[in-house]
Amino acid sequence: MSTFDQHHRVRISAVPEQPAVIEIDGRDVASSVEAYRITQTMDEDPEVTLYVARGWNGVRFEGLADVVVEPADVRQVVVGFLDAVDWRKLDEAVLARDDHDGGPGELTRGVLAQLREWALSA
Repeated sequence: MSTFDQHHRVRISAVPEQPAVIEIDGRDVASSVEAYRITQTMDEDPEVTLYVARGWNGVRFEGLADVVVEPADVRQVVVGFLDAVDWRKLDEAVLARDDHDGGPGELTRGVLAQLREWALSA
């Protein structure tokens, strides 16, 4: 759920056993952020996803990186991932797996393994 369609200047500094510094366009937002993710592919600009505490009212951002603000509640992330799964593709991928062993729950284990693989590659 991207909240802005422009780039922002982002500064993140995280050191073990010290408070993280998370700034968007020079504004400290660390107290509202429960987690963050930075992703970048060869063909795209960096994207910073901020997972914010429930009830967060927002901050005005402007700058140099795509900023995506998401709820920190991991349930919403999981639900969003599962909502995006095409059952036909999942069915096809699970049936094509070569790790079936004929044991109890093999299809369920296959579904879980496939979803895990897709989640890791997302």
